[in-house]
Amino acid sequence: MSIFSKLFGSSSPASEEDNDKENENSFSEKNMTIDEQFMYNFKKNGGKFLYCENQEEVKDQFENILEENDWYESEVLCYESNLFNILDENKLTYAKASVPKFLFSGCENLIAEEGSVLFSSRQIKQHKPHELPANIIIFAKTSQILAFKTDGLSAIKKKYEGNYPTNITAIKYFEKAKEEDFTQYGSSAKNLYLLLLEDL
Repeated sequence: MSIFSKLFGSSSPASEEDNDKENENSFSEKNMTIDEQFMYNFKKNGGKFLYCENQEEVKDQFENILEENDWYESEVLCYESNLFNILDENKLTYAKASVPKFLFSGCENLIAEEGSVLFSSRQIKQHKPHELPANIIIFAKTSQILAFKTDGLSAIKKKYEGNYPTNITAIKYFEKAKEEDFTQYGSSAKNLYLLLLEDL
């Protein structure tokens, strides 16, 4: 069974309980690669993961998300000029968006240990997670997957060498808690799509 079948379910009619047991047996963390661990934890947190082999697939998957949610002709919050072209191609408004339907952004890193997305002021300015739109589309590359949050902080330090960004924050919860969960207290769940481009 491929890693993607294991992570995203198979089409066999086995019960959910059987699938859960199989997944628990298949995924002991010490046997997983960092990529597998990230994908497993990200999906467990409620994130929607779209693997892309090239830039063309990124554009196609982005358009599929727009179509699925009827986000055409919407306002978008986006601060990264390298992403403006994909918004322009889809005729989306991002300059001075007053009521953005979603955030379109890159990220600093993807953290395997907790399946979270690490941001800084380079992507989200000074916005706190609860101030961001409820819907988020992230564009990232497989080379950005790191094992631990401390690795992510070290990577930021190395990348910016003295000109450190502020507002470093991680978003981990991508769906509302089904029951009262004290671990989510004070966090705001986001409807998050990840367009992950293979670059290794």
